[in-house]
Amino acid sequence: MKAIVLVGGEGTRLRPLTYHTPKPLLPIANVPFLERQLTWLGRHGIDEAVLSLGYLPEAFEAHFASGRFGDMRIRWVIEKEPLGTAGGIGFAAEGIDERVVVCNGDVLTDLDVTGLVRFHDERAAEATIALTRVEDPSAFGVVPTREDGEVVAFVEKPPPGRAPTNWINAGTYVLEPSVLRRIPPRLTVSIERETFPRMLDSPRRLFAQHSDAYWLDIGTPRKYAEAQADVLGGKLGLPPAPGAREHDSGIWVQGDVDIASDARLRAAVLLGTGARIGAGADVAESVIGPGATVESGARVLRSVVLAGARVAADEKAVDVVVAADARLECAG
Repeated sequence: MKAIVLVGGEGTRLRPLTYHTPKPLLPIANVPFLERQLTWLGRHGIDEAVLSLGYLPEAFEAHFASGRFGDMRIRWVIEKEPLGTAGGIGFAAEGIDERVVVCNGDVLTDLDVTGLVRFHDERAAEATIALTRVEDPSAFGVVPTREDGEVVAFVEKPPPGRAPTNWINAGTYVLEPSVLRRIPPRLTVSIERETFPRMLDSPRRLFAQHSDAYWLDIGTPRKYAEAQADVLGGKLGLPPAPGAREHDSGIWVQGDVDIASDARLRAAVLLGTGARIGAGADVAESVIGPGATVESGARVLRSVVLAGARVAADEKAVDVVVAADARLECAG
């Protein structure tokens, strides 16, 4: 099967991290987020992915210069101007006349895509939406269904306490070619607000499957940090990164690292290749990126120190993200 991954957004809520790196290429536990998505899709039989690009397309072109990710073929299209979710899907699907899986490029999940496709087939659906349950659906698109999963309505961002259900659109879809053909070419169209609601005019075309799989939108600083902690904690399986080995209980390392004999590491911690932890440093519940340094006496707690960054001697990094190649130290 083919997949379309929507990765065109500017990631404004994660600035300044996204000024030079698009959100899908930011690392989650030292692995670019998009690579985690592609690995997940590959486990469910996806052998070709089309990336719908907009912001900083050259970064994706450089990252996937070979046109491959493992056994998966990678192609991309570049929107000259934002086309919306449906418009972006239609643009990316030009030339494709078969079923596709579509996913948003900012959702970390272990959804059973194979099961979603099976559910889709059993109902002879034209489109199937994965749903996830949240405590407060007021910031999301709510999708009530019948017992068999047929969608009956879409309620966008209902007022607190007024939502008909807590099940929301999880951003992963199975779409038949008939749906793709109905998307007007090269126009700005929303699949959530236009394409799917219009499908409700005819019965038995649009279904949704409820899933309790892990799901997290990484698009805010708090959620980006939460994703790191969840991966470190094994919520998507262990090891937290490919090739990582357990140096001690809950302490994972990738490649060669330099850890001072009196440094203190408290689970869960991931150290990237070439990371250095200085004498007397204290690192807990954190990700230290490749080539990053925590200098002597520094304390890093619930933080992410990206590749090549440095936490200066005796400084504290608590609940922060230190940008790649940056240095954290007090002025003066």
